[in-house]
Amino acid sequence: MSSADDLRWLDAAAALAARGRPLSRPNPAVGAVVVKDGVVVGRGWTQAGGRPHAEAGALAQANDAARGGTLYVTLEPCAHASQRGPSCTSLVLASGLARVVIGVEDPDPRTAGSGIAALRAAGIAVELSGSPAARASLAGYLTRTTLGRPHVTLKLATSLDGKIAIPDGSSQWITGPEARAHCHVERARTDAILVGGGTLRADSPRLDVRLPGLEPRSPQRMVLTSGPAPEGWTGVADITAHGAFGDAQCLFVEGGAQAAATFLAADMVDRLLIYRAPIIVGDGLPCIGDIGLGSLAGAHERWRHVDRRTLGSDALDVYERLR
Repeated sequence: MSSADDLRWLDAAAALAARGRPLSRPNPAVGAVVVKDGVVVGRGWTQAGGRPHAEAGALAQANDAARGGTLYVTLEPCAHASQRGPSCTSLVLASGLARVVIGVEDPDPRTAGSGIAALRAAGIAVELSGSPAARASLAGYLTRTTLGRPHVTLKLATSLDGKIAIPDGSSQWITGPEARAHCHVERARTDAILVGGGTLRADSPRLDVRLPGLEPRSPQRMVLTSGPAPEGWTGVADITAHGAFGDAQCLFVEGGAQAAATFLAADMVDRLLIYRAPIIVGDGLPCIGDIGLGSLAGAHERWRHVDRRTLGSDALDVYERLR
């Protein structure tokens, strides 16, 4: 099978993985597809609470049809023993699969290549594809495992001249309903959502997901504050402190200007969502505070533009941090 076909099936597995976010926490949201003779005979994704794993679901659905087939999985099958069930490597070994195509090697030291080694030792053909879709779907898990912090998305909803409110602080609404709905979809994909203390006091935001069917995916609410957090909120005093965000894999930062500046100054923003409304505010509140930039040279070659779309009368631009 060609590399193009492999990447296509891994794209499908990554799309399945999205169904597990963020309910699979603290486990990564993994997607898996079992293909035989060009036909999907099994598919799975990590279930709520982290079990069953994606491979277990796909192999259970495929049953005997998996024999001689190919497993496409976004993350290397786990190889360590767990009280919650058998390792995915052991399930693959017992399935009769002929081939396994993996999107990303697992950085967890409990597996970290040992799953691949065990499969190859048993005579199963294993390929590590380096799939962009698989890596993107696992961004939260990979950032958490390698850097010890969640993958951070900063959302900014601004006027054309970069303002988030008129001079008296009024900010509802800068963008239209389509952009706000898109933002709620983004919220539903994250473990936790954070605003600054000033935004919490001024706006009393709900920060939940208000799209039909996605309400249970409302993220954990956090506030950047040195004081006590309100009931139902988690306070974060130092964003660089170990464990500041618990076990969250994906963090969505919604505002305000000082919270945005704090994350940017600490170089802890991995992804930017910039929603722009076709309005000009003039002397309003800027979307970002001081980030300590010493020269314009330091601002270049830091962000890569990855997406642009129209949402009603508004525009969305998405950027990823170059590292």
